Amino acid sequence: MGVGGWNWNDAWIFVSAVIAERLERDRALHAALPVTGATLADLLAAADFLHHSVPARADLEESVRRLAGAGLITVADDVIEVAPAGEQLWRTRPFSGLSSAVMTLQAQLNRAAEPGYTDWSLDEPTYNAAVREYSLRLADGR
Repeated sequence: MGVGGWNWNDAWIFVSAVIAERLERDRALHAALPVTGATLADLLAAADFLHHSVPARADLEESVRRLAGAGLITVADDVIEVAPAGEQLWRTRPFSGLSSAVMTLQAQLNRAAEPGYTDWSLDEPTYNAAVREYSLRLADGR
């Protein structure tokens, strides 16, 4: 745990959500599609990009519960969006580049908010489907 109750995984998932949502927003705008949040597969792709690993189902579920409960992200139908409070936190962080963004965000989280809790759950079939979708993207070179 961090000093304020946030751990590294929470920051990793939050930064991944920010990256995934922005990429999805850009893709939708360029294709003239409606803007939606990031899917779980999008989040897994961003997490892998940041840390060269995919979070385990239980770790992902716990971090999403804590972040959503604190009002930093929203999750509905397995689509994740950064909430206004999360946008504010991201925009006011000390800029350090992506290589240290997770550690910087963990410190920022510990100063800014307490972890919350929501009853969102990520069942094994949904998680496995997201991992499968992400794996197919990798195989296709996307």
